[in-house]
Amino acid sequence: MRHDASEDVGDELRAGKRDGVEAELADLTDVAPPTEGTRTPRDPVRTDGRTVVISLLAAGVAVAAAVTARLLAGLIGLATNIAYYGRFSTRFVSPAGHHLGNWAILPPVVGGLLVGAMARYGSRAIRGHGIPEAMEQVLTNESRIPPRLTFLKPLSAAVAIGTGGPFGAEGPIIATGGALGSFVGQALHTTAVERKTLLAAGAAAGMTATFGCPVAAVLLAVELLLFEFRLRSLLPVALACAVAAGVRDLAVGSGAVFPMVGIGPATGAALIFYLVLGAVVGLAAVGVTRLVYSVEDAFERLPISWVWWPALGGLAVGIVGRFAPHTLGVGYDNIERIVAGTLTGRVVLLLCLAKLLSWSIALGSGTSGGTLAPLLTIGGGLGAVLGGAIASAVPSLGIDPRVAALVGMAAIFAGSSRALLASVVFAFEATQQPASLLPLLAGGAAACLVSALLMKNTIMTEKIARRGIRVPSDYGADHLDLVSVRAAATAEVVTLRAEQDLAEVRRWLGSPGVPRHQGLPVLDGVGRLIGVLTRRDLLGVDISPQTRMGDLVARPPVVIYPENSLREAADHMVHEGVGRLAVVERDDPSRLVGILTRGDVLAAHGQRLRETHETGRTIRLRPVSTAVSGPAE
Repeated sequence: MRHDASEDVGDELRAGKRDGVEAELADLTDVAPPTEGTRTPRDPVRTDGRTVVISLLAAGVAVAAAVTARLLAGLIGLATNIAYYGRFSTRFVSPAGHHLGNWAILPPVVGGLLVGAMARYGSRAIRGHGIPEAMEQVLTNESRIPPRLTFLKPLSAAVAIGTGGPFGAEGPIIATGGALGSFVGQALHTTAVERKTLLAAGAAAGMTATFGCPVAAVLLAVELLLFEFRLRSLLPVALACAVAAGVRDLAVGSGAVFPMVGIGPATGAALIFYLVLGAVVGLAAVGVTRLVYSVEDAFERLPISWVWWPALGGLAVGIVGRFAPHTLGVGYDNIERIVAGTLTGRVVLLLCLAKLLSWSIALGSGTSGGTLAPLLTIGGGLGAVLGGAIASAVPSLGIDPRVAALVGMAAIFAGSSRALLASVVFAFEATQQPASLLPLLAGGAAACLVSALLMKNTIMTEKIARRGIRVPSDYGADHLDLVSVRAAATAEVVTLRAEQDLAEVRRWLGSPGVPRHQGLPVLDGVGRLIGVLTRRDLLGVDISPQTRMGDLVARPPVVIYPENSLREAADHMVHEGVGRLAVVERDDPSRLVGILTRGDVLAAHGQRLRETHETGRTIRLRPVSTAVSGPAE
């Protein structure tokens, strides 16, 4: 018999002082009530009939989110028409064509006052751009969003954007779709994981209904909301996005959101430029993120109540909008003109600077609105300016300023959110130009790399990170899922016989050289497993020394099979409240073939750490011998 030293690693995690230096593990085995039969592991959560149910619910949520997106567009149009044109209409229009003169400063201020009142008397959660708030509910509140946000968030966003706020509608509709999914999950019997899936499905459906980008919406949900890549959550979200895209097609058609005339493949030189452009825009994304949160910090230091901050932000929006009317509202028309190449040069540069100023102040004030449209305007404009300048200076490079604008859009999205795949696919789906994929991938990757090197958090995570919430950034396969119980368990097990009495076992435990196992399997006369006893069981003061080991077994053995993964074993330990599992053959659960402890699980994690951090050379090149053989004798 052998003793695996890794068991002590796990036992020491919860050890306490006893008789000087002797460690005693407070094992949880005594807590669980005895039951009949061997306690085998639960089947792991896989794609099954429950996934079908959640997928159908997600499809229903998608329809509601798509309809809500159209209603939000109508509300924004209504607010814009009333505030800037004095008419009652839900037609989506830009505030830039107003004839109010200096009075154009007033609507954003009124909108800020209304948003502040809704936040004060409705819910403070309507403040912000939506996605960080949804992430926070996923990470800290089991995806439970208060139902009142389902109507307060779109209403506040409609007021803020309709009165000139320089925001996109995508953030509020993503938050609203997420709230719809969360509401359905809370109204029905669902698990926290299923609620998260429904929340992500609603949010992704909202984004799809706004931009017609179902694949990018699925990727955004994976990268920012689901924090996993599993079929049980991916399938409902994908189905929801497909349904939302269908509803959108019925309402507005299936054309590109930002149409472009056909573009050709990029030359090698142009591709290098787009890569460098992505890095430059990545720097801009870092600067934009820091600017937004610096403005927010400045508002926090104001000696007035936060209720009035949106009105101050609205005043800044109105003043900037008086001199640059195209900064008002969502500005999707500006993006369309930038990628189409009809808005270029100094005009687009001034527009981007004014939009950045107006948006950063308004967002920092805590009003309601999205970040994606302003970011796309700023990034697209920067790309168009730089691309146009280089294309004019060196025509032989084959740089297309329109593609440069598109790369700028994707790069600033990727750099500010680190949702690399979502940003690349979004730019492709929004323009429906397949030749842009390679430049987008190069530019987006460069921007993401620069952002990751210079900025710990993103524009999506900085706010919740400041509240002490840790946001996952890397999603990989669980290492414990890759290791089998057979590979990690101790094969040579120290066991007890059912016919042994307590006095004999206690003498054995007190003898030198006895392994410090905390759990000892008990076998009957023919070697079949009947249970596991801990040292606490054996050292109890109220037990007769003549008691046999078989009589001390009070609960069936908790077992695991060799072919199970360590993830399934760890889950089984938690569910059963034990610190070790007897490893048995699936065909004969009474045949003991090993034992698995917490220390064995930790040892597997140690292997993962070594593979991650330890460097070494696995191929050693030997120098070729140059010796010359002498003449034959």
